[in-house]
Order: sequence, then structure tokens, then C-alpha cells
Amino acid sequence: MDFIVQFNKWNSCFKDEAMPLTDLPLSARPREKLLAQGAKALSDAELLAIFLRTGVPGMNAIELAEHLLDINSTLHDLFNASEQEFCAQKGLGAAKYVQLQAVLELSRRYMLEQCKREALFTSPQAVYDYLTIQLRGLQQEVFMVLYLDSQNQLIKDEVLFYGTINAASVYPREVVKAALRNNAAALILAHNHPSGVAEPSQADKLITTKLQQALALIDINVLDHIIVGGENCVSFAERGLI
Repeated sequence: MDFIVQFNKWNSCFKDEAMPLTDLPLSARPREKLLAQGAKALSDAELLAIFLRTGVPGMNAIELAEHLLDINSTLHDLFNASEQEFCAQKGLGAAKYVQLQAVLELSRRYMLEQCKREALFTSPQAVYDYLTIQLRGLQQEVFMVLYLDSQNQLIKDEVLFYGTINAASVYPREVVKAALRNNAAALILAHNHPSGVAEPSQADKLITTKLQQALALIDINVLDHIIVGGENCVSFAERGLI
């Protein structure tokens, strides 16, 4: 009887043991595959496995990555999880959360650097791309201003206000002062909706009108007001609201 119990325990452990990545062919190992074929050749799970580096008992790094992608549905959901939500998942913790935030911030800064170097904001899509990098995934509502020169080249972007967008929290006088301080010829206004719904509210429309009127007094045009909600953007200019 003791032999059978021990055998069953051993057999159970054997079944739960995952194949180490080092036992896979070189062509199937994520790191080696990336070096040989480039990052684009890897699946989401393989790229995530490189970030994870190690698995957990019963799962190698690739299997753990597949598990995390399965329960989170999308990369967006995984990467935008709160610290508490992220650390509660199998194989993750504070160290991995810190690593991920650093990687995401470096990626964001790289993409912004490219946008600033290359973009003339002469099309809605160029502005959408820039603002999506800046505002997507934020848990708090922010009001941002893009200061443009006479050629629609970005001078600077700046978050002026935090919190709910309404007449009490966005002050036209402060926007006017900031526009003059940055020698702007035109502005693009932007804010995010953490709910993921990009539709403008009545408060959004009201503050946009007030800002237009205040800035018109100093000959600065408001070219657009863009709302970022999740993966979507809504342009006041495209809807004829400006």
C-alpha cells in the first residue's frame, strides 16, 4: 500500500512538471527565435515569455504566458491592470509589475519621440496617434493642451488640469496664460475618458466653447478638441462642433 501511495505521488508530480524551455529545439525557444528571425516572428505568448523569463511549477515560461493571455483576453487588459490585479495573477508579483511599467514607459517615450520628430499635425490621424500614446490607459481624467506654431508643428504638450472635465475644473484664463507663455499660434485640446467611452458630454462641449471664445480674443485658434476613450478617439472638428 505504501508503495502505491508513493507511486501515485511521484506520478502526479511527473504529470504536473512542464518541459523546460532548454529542452525545446533551439528554433522553438523564444529568445533564440528572436535572435534568428527578429521580434516580429514571435507570437504574443513568446514575446511575453521573454519578459517573464521563468515559469512556475507546472508551467514553463511560454505556457505561463499563454495562460496569462487567455485569462486577460487582450494585451491591453494585462498591461493596464492595476498593481493589485496584476500581482494577484499566477507567476506575477511586484518585481514583474515594476519591470512592465518601466518597459511600457520606455516604449511610450520612444513613440512620442518619433512623433515629435516627424509629425506635422495637419491630419486628424496624426493627432490621434500622438494623443492615444499619451492618454490611453490612464485611470484618471486629464486635460491636455498641444501648443502649435504657425506651421502646425508641435511646440510642446502639457497636462493643465486633472480630474473631471467641467466648468469648475478647467479654467480658460489658465489656458490663455499657458498659450501666451508658449508662443502658440494654435491649440489642440484633448482629454481622456477612463470609462473607455469617447463620446463628448455636454460639459465637454460647454468648456470647448468657452475656451474658443477666450482664445479668440488673443487671436489663437482652437483647431480641435479630441477625446480619447480606450482605443477610440472623437474629434470635435470632424463632427462640426468646432
